[in-house]
Amino acid sequence: MMSATERQAPTPVLELRGVSRRFGAVRALTDVDLQVHAGEIVALVGDNGAGKSTLVGVLSGLIAADGGEIRIDGSPVTIGTPRRARSLGMAAVHQDLALSEPMDLVDNLWLGQEPTRGGLVDEIEMERRTAELLRSLGVRMPPARTVIAALSGGQRQMVAIARSLVSEPRVLLLDEPTASLSVTQGVEVLNLVERVRERGVAVVLVSHHIADVLSVADRVVVLRLGRNAGEFRAAETTSEQVIAAIMGGTIAEAPAQPRKPTPLRRVEGGR
Repeated sequence: MMSATERQAPTPVLELRGVSRRFGAVRALTDVDLQVHAGEIVALVGDNGAGKSTLVGVLSGLIAADGGEIRIDGSPVTIGTPRRARSLGMAAVHQDLALSEPMDLVDNLWLGQEPTRGGLVDEIEMERRTAELLRSLGVRMPPARTVIAALSGGQRQMVAIARSLVSEPRVLLLDEPTASLSVTQGVEVLNLVERVRERGVAVVLVSHHIADVLSVADRVVVLRLGRNAGEFRAAETTSEQVIAAIMGGTIAEAPAQPRKPTPLRRVEGGR
């Protein structure tokens, strides 16, 4: 019989049960479990080859799982294609941001989902909604008609994240959003990720930067060789504990003292 606590536990927006994926003789994912709730950031960490990007590919519809179950709001679903993933409320920002450099910020934000009026693209409405979205996210950017080629790496990453929110997703998948950024730009992007959480979106954040994920995540899930290797509450763990799980050690082998939460340094604007 289910306990009272279990009955009252909120249903995850996204849940994976025993998800697996094989590429020939190589097992990229083996019986992976994951839960993410609305308004929660779950960091997915692990060494190269741990299966992080494969898992993002499965959830974004680029790769089909071989086994296991994916649930949205408690109901089993089949993803299979990016279009199906989007219809289920999933949005992904991959390491290749897929922005068009000759095009400006507004056109990149609305590419493929432009508002229309009388059968024509409504440029005024696009600019209005762009300003509204960026303002709601607390993002300061150059003029809306600035071409992407003129933006910094951090600004491009924020444009890609903002673009993913145009469709009002329930789950946002971020694959290494700070990997190639300076410290200052990385802080700006992580600040934005926090504001996405405040909108009630469930966020899966893939990163190699343990200090970064501990500064913003609610929970940290470790993958090792395609399998679950540990799960931690970010506010109650240390970088050493997470690294021990990544390397195949045990929690007992790492320092047991919980970390002291360090708030992100706020940076105005996008430089």
